[in-house]
Amino acid sequence: MQILIIEDEPRAASQLQNMLNTCRFEYQLLDVIDTVEETVLWFQKHATPDLVFMDIQLADGLSFEIFQKIEVEAPIIFTTAFDQYAIQAFKVNSVDYLLKPIQQDELNKALDKFEKSNTSTFIEPVILKQLLGSMQDTTKRQGILVKEGSGFVHIKISDLLHVYSQDSITFGVTSGKRYIIDETIDKLFDSLDPDQFYKINRGQIISKKSIQKIEPYFNHRVKLDVVNPRDQEFVVSRQKTNDFKAWMNS
Repeated sequence: MQILIIEDEPRAASQLQNMLNTCRFEYQLLDVIDTVEETVLWFQKHATPDLVFMDIQLADGLSFEIFQKIEVEAPIIFTTAFDQYAIQAFKVNSVDYLLKPIQQDELNKALDKFEKSNTSTFIEPVILKQLLGSMQDTTKRQGILVKEGSGFVHIKISDLLHVYSQDSITFGVTSGKRYIIDETIDKLFDSLDPDQFYKINRGQIISKKSIQKIEPYFNHRVKLDVVNPRDQEFVVSRQKTNDFKAWMNS
């Protein structure tokens, strides 16, 4: 069985491979891809794999955007932390979905379902539109519980200037303090207002109000001068530069 993994978190991709190795299925990993753009190019150049594991939030956008650009006829198992979205649509239009963090028994069940279905799945355009709409319309949180000393305090999301990950710890920075946030970068970003916050690379989220200056950077990237940088360097990844500029203009 030939498998393609579309996942922008290296650790999550590695964990999925380790879990697949413990299953009774024999498989060949064709590739691990982390962006919408690279996925589209991959499908244009290669034969259809037997099965695709596809994360929803990729480095340059939502994976559903792939289906707006090309037809993907391979069976898909979505991997997602978006349990608040239209899960029933995943069930209808894919082999299965797996909520992160993925559990071994759930992976085994999904693979069993795939083996029994023995069919390709094509995502219906109407359902695709509903899925994209449900993500865009989801109510964003207003506050967050963060660690302070031996306890916790509640801060307003509107007070966050930027968020970054360091040594597997997520930090949120306001104008005066830095807090530890007990969530991954991806999980936190999915709950933020996309008009006010942008994930500039795998480990940093920036608020629009914190950006003071945008400067050209090597390899077609841009570097940000932000409020209270906390010794962090904020560089927008190359594949996100154009989208970031459009976001700033919105």
